[in-house]
Amino acid sequence: MSWQQVALQAILGLGAGSLIAGIALGIVLAYRGSGIINLATGAVAMLAGYSYWALKTGEFGYQASTAAALVLTAVFLLAIGLLIEFGVYRPLRTATPLAKLAASLGLLLVAQAAVSLAFGIGVKPQPPVLPSGFVTIFDSNVPTDRFVLPGIVLVSTLALWLLYRYSRFGLATRAASENEIGAMMLGLSPNQLALASTLLATFFAGGLGVLAASIVQLDPQALPLQVVPALTAALFARFTSFWIACLVGLAIGCLQSILYYFQIQSWFPTDNGVAMPGVYQLLVFLLMVVAMFVRGTSLPSRGELVEQRLPFAPRAQRLLRPALLGTAAAVVALIVFPYDFRQALITSLLATIMCLSVVVITGFVGQISVVQLALAGISGFILSHLATDHGVGFPEVMLIGACGATVVGLVIGFSALRVRGVSLAVITLAAAVAIEQFVFLNSTWGGGTSSSPVPEPKLGIDLGPYGPFRGIDDKVPSPVFGFFVLGAVVLLGLFVANLRRSGLGQRMLAVRSNERAAAAAGVNVRNVKLAAFGISSFIAGISGALYGYNFSSVTVNRFSALTALSLIALAYVGGVTMVSGAIFAGLISVEALFPYALETWFGIGGNWALLFAGLALVVTLIQNPDGVAGAFNRKRRLKQKQRADVAPRRRVLALTGKEL
Repeated sequence: MSWQQVALQAILGLGAGSLIAGIALGIVLAYRGSGIINLATGAVAMLAGYSYWALKTGEFGYQASTAAALVLTAVFLLAIGLLIEFGVYRPLRTATPLAKLAASLGLLLVAQAAVSLAFGIGVKPQPPVLPSGFVTIFDSNVPTDRFVLPGIVLVSTLALWLLYRYSRFGLATRAASENEIGAMMLGLSPNQLALASTLLATFFAGGLGVLAASIVQLDPQALPLQVVPALTAALFARFTSFWIACLVGLAIGCLQSILYYFQIQSWFPTDNGVAMPGVYQLLVFLLMVVAMFVRGTSLPSRGELVEQRLPFAPRAQRLLRPALLGTAAAVVALIVFPYDFRQALITSLLATIMCLSVVVITGFVGQISVVQLALAGISGFILSHLATDHGVGFPEVMLIGACGATVVGLVIGFSALRVRGVSLAVITLAAAVAIEQFVFLNSTWGGGTSSSPVPEPKLGIDLGPYGPFRGIDDKVPSPVFGFFVLGAVVLLGLFVANLRRSGLGQRMLAVRSNERAAAAAGVNVRNVKLAAFGISSFIAGISGALYGYNFSSVTVNRFSALTALSLIALAYVGGVTMVSGAIFAGLISVEALFPYALETWFGIGGNWALLFAGLALVVTLIQNPDGVAGAFNRKRRLKQKQRADVAPRRRVLALTGKEL
């Protein structure tokens, strides 16, 4: 290994770095124009790349020339930008930053599911757009596109810098971001400025998606998550500096290529004879942490007219009766359902526990944490290794796994104490990807590419899916395991509901509403946050252990970052502040009861469920931020109020002898 080889790899990495820089610039454009951190920017690049590929290869029966494909893709990007602005962000203009961020999660899920449904999940070879050819550097042939593409990015960055620094549009955008009301009084339209920035961001990210796709390849799973390293570059730029976002994005691409070169060296750590996986994702996460400390943990303030509308978190009034009725109905269903619907119901119960974890950290404290599902995976893999390799029995091994997830959750929570709201969502997304790639895909402490076995839980009797009692149809999974999971759901559901009614729950809601005001009122914000991270992590750990028992193994696919995003989306749809919302979210989660019924009866399943989750999240945030459970609660409270208003009138009429 020589410095020449390292420099050569850095040059080769400029292609991937250009895509990262382009997505980062799109993120900065969107934030400067409308104050939105668009996590779907990578998905926009993916959509543009697939549009050009489909037109060039004749996927839809029409094979276009390069010029025609580029023009039609530009028209497609225009439609995407208008749809994003008018269909999603314009209705959420006065919503909280967290609501806007959650809406971008929904857009990411919709784009990823739509592409998977239309073109499948395989990698597509993108026809090159840039001129082909090679130049000789250090006695090696380097494609010329590795120089042309970063050149395009640098020139575009210069154009954006000049536009926003010296043009009337750029000055107006800066004025609106600093004081939106003042800008409106001067005759500026924040809506028009936001629209222009959204379209610029869409064209920029989409254009780079088309140009760079022949270098990085089209992949509906990996391309949307290119937003993670792009967010790192945007964090270094504090979501304002085009030059820093561009240069850091290019540097990350160079580091990625150098790291891949290191992986083929004999000294690089290996796992089962191959290079240790996930090192790049871990590096991106560490760079993001560095960016938080170097550039500051809070985003640059914006003078927006924002309606601080957080989802309503009602105090649970009746717990015993609905718990008993729900438990009885679930017990009967677990006995009488056929085996496939019984499995779907058990999956719903497991997803409910995961959503309860989201209720605590997001619903009660207002922190979007994408790492909850990864914590469940940590618990599952701890359980698998301890039970199979060291013979630790049930229930000790389940509790140890949950406690391990709690420790990791507290470490993440402690490191993120100075991070709140949108910044926390960004850094936990990077943490989720890093854990998935670096931990779960490593056979030493994860499961690698294969599954890790999990033995049956036995406590005198077999409580697992292969227990002796098999229900009416005498097939697995055993209803006994369903009873076991149901018991965990009831206990944890009652715990979360009572947590909301407790003093700690009140302090959590105070922190969610306004951290500074809560601290002024004597609330220890640090301890409240750590308590929320610990409680939610333990609940996620219980869910991960039960997932392992349910499938008799633990695999990385069930704890991926994209699955975590869909989980958050469904928790919002159900009602992220309520236990009943978690139950509804569990019923509509992937492979749960409602999606399985749709797939069985109507053939609608798989990516259709992911598409539904994304669309439902966006619609919920716009029409009903409180979710399905919140809507039912609002109607119930309205009826109670109406009955309370009518009761005194009835008494007066009864005393006077008149009829109502």
